[in-house]
Amino acid sequence: MSTAAPTTDLALEALGVLRELTGRPDAEFREGQDAAVAALVERSERALVVQRTGWGKSAVYFVSTALLRRRGAGPTLLVSPLLALMRDQVAAAARAGIRAVEISSANATEWDDVAAALAADDVDVLLVSPERLTNPRFREEQLPGLVARCGLLVVDEAHCVSDWGHDFRPDYRRIRDLLGTLPAGTPVLATTATANERVVADVAEQLGAGGVGVTTVRGPLARDSLRLGVLRLPTDRARLAWLAAHLGDLPGSGIVYTLTVAAAEETAALLRDAGHEVRAYTGRLDDADRKDAEEALRENRVKALVATSALGMGFDKPDLGFVVHLGAPSSPVSYYQQVGRAGRAVEHADVLLLPGPEDLAIWQWFATSSMPREDHAAAVLSAMADGKAWSVARLETVADVRRSRLELLLKVLAVDGAVERVQGGWRSTGRPWVYDADRYARVTRTREAEQRAMIAYAKPVDEARCRMAFLQEALDDPSAAPCGRCDVCAGPWYSSDVPEGAARAASAALDRPGVELAPRAQWPTGADRLGVEVKGKIAPGEQLDPGRAVARLTDLGWGQRLRTLLGDDGVGGVVDLEAPGLEEDPDAAFDVPVRRTPSDVPPDDELLRACARVLGAWDWAERPAAVVAVPSRRRPRLVTGLAQGLAGLGRLPYLGELSLAQGGPTGQPGGNSAFRLAGVWQRIVVGPDLRERLAQLGPVPVLLVDDLADSRWTMTVAGRELRLAGVSRVLPFALALTA
Repeated sequence: MSTAAPTTDLALEALGVLRELTGRPDAEFREGQDAAVAALVERSERALVVQRTGWGKSAVYFVSTALLRRRGAGPTLLVSPLLALMRDQVAAAARAGIRAVEISSANATEWDDVAAALAADDVDVLLVSPERLTNPRFREEQLPGLVARCGLLVVDEAHCVSDWGHDFRPDYRRIRDLLGTLPAGTPVLATTATANERVVADVAEQLGAGGVGVTTVRGPLARDSLRLGVLRLPTDRARLAWLAAHLGDLPGSGIVYTLTVAAAEETAALLRDAGHEVRAYTGRLDDADRKDAEEALRENRVKALVATSALGMGFDKPDLGFVVHLGAPSSPVSYYQQVGRAGRAVEHADVLLLPGPEDLAIWQWFATSSMPREDHAAAVLSAMADGKAWSVARLETVADVRRSRLELLLKVLAVDGAVERVQGGWRSTGRPWVYDADRYARVTRTREAEQRAMIAYAKPVDEARCRMAFLQEALDDPSAAPCGRCDVCAGPWYSSDVPEGAARAASAALDRPGVELAPRAQWPTGADRLGVEVKGKIAPGEQLDPGRAVARLTDLGWGQRLRTLLGDDGVGGVVDLEAPGLEEDPDAAFDVPVRRTPSDVPPDDELLRACARVLGAWDWAERPAAVVAVPSRRRPRLVTGLAQGLAGLGRLPYLGELSLAQGGPTGQPGGNSAFRLAGVWQRIVVGPDLRERLAQLGPVPVLLVDDLADSRWTMTVAGRELRLAGVSRVLPFALALTA
């Protein structure tokens, strides 16, 4: 992009639009903004702009849109990754008289009105998610006309285009194909605040598809308003207690980030109990609740949102006073993106990281879940060779992969041109497809390097170097220099004190065991294609009652302890962390991840007491009259000991365990429902001895005990066998749930 300033007439016109957009009659362009506008409006260039959060990238494309529309250009097509971003941008555009609308899952009832407005040329900016580019209706009815008339294409959060980006989204790779269909001379702007040199080069290469030149403009990424720090505490109790005691000391209102949904919900509950006005914000919230929570934070009606990464790119609160992380993101680049929410329009904002020993395990889980497997791809493409449309549910019967991973695989295959989304599901295009093992290996190595860098960032103050300079260097910012404000440069600005009362309250909350184990109500679609002749709802006489577990493996408190006990079975095969010598060296828990093999030891008294508390709080309709164990090949001493211990605590007869037939269950944890059901069907049965004991008791309720409930099909099949053997109710109980 040329850095030439706009002509005088354009400069004055652009400044007027900027002042309308900001609502400030004294607003001025920041360095580089007016040059970017001139490049798009006067010279129709393609450019990648990498500027820090808060620099004003959205001002560039909204001012450019207004100027281009005045010159007779068609509407701007803006590809944005998050609905929160869309809402902020639509509101900002309206202030400048720019008519911006979105097409997304949140406004499906308005799509016909949007189409009519587009046809009447009453839309200046159409905002869509990258996923919308795969929607058959949008692709067929709207996209060709938009491409033909497009006055400006904007790709926001452009690092998502790149495999190497911290938030890569497969559908963003479709933008390269979209660029090839634009009329010659259509200006294109791609923007991001979080891209290192590798990502910049990759995005620029994709923007230049077809030999078009692309100019990259990068500004300094230091944030003078941010004061960075890292506080290392040895346990989840200490971290939560610190936050409960010191949240009120942090300036203004802000965001507390967690790595999992469960952690966000638990932390929010604990902080509310401590008297803080907070809300949880996760991907589980519906759109209306998300919007309400965002507005509560913007209006300072809450001290903080306790959020997962669902509150990330696009959320705009210029006076956000702090960002705290309970657990570290998996890369410095991702961390920079999230902390960039703070301090946009205030002189000082505090940013604090409280890393946890479980961070690496969670990083590993997310990293492995985002990579498609070759055998899964081969199974899907082989099935689709019939040329027919396949629903996702039907594809679950040909590839043993969870639905979320299967949908990701389909997106990858679609972007690579091997399949296409059609009415009724997905269909093969017939184009050859080769699994790019080298690419995925390179991405894996890059992710591992990013994780090592994040560990280095989180070193103690006496071992670390300037926090801001570290983040700038991770983003290949040549202007990186000591900031003079962070805890390394100026000393810790935060208290490390954990008050005894806060510690007791955190311990009480985390030691409170018990979550519901919801029973399966319906057989998985397509089970009959795997030899299991069932379909529809599970018959009332074969169903289980709602059950209980001590914790989810992703929970704080008991979840962490159970992950240590259950080893690599935890969270679908996540690595766990070794914490040797924690009493002597609290930082030892933050060092190196290791594979843990499952422990097979009888439950200790503390675990049995936690189970007893769960049973004591269980509001069952009818108390169990006996205890039965699910047979375990991996942890027989743990499961049998647990069942016998609970029987003893409840003064109930222990009837033994069910039997394994046909060699026992097949498959591994982590697959989809159809395969998991097929793997246990008719392989867990009521043996003769157990059947005789049940007959002697008559039709009574039975407590069914297992260690881990993942897909819940083992419990479902085992419980069904007990119901068919005459048990009146089956009350399932497990130590842990995987989700």
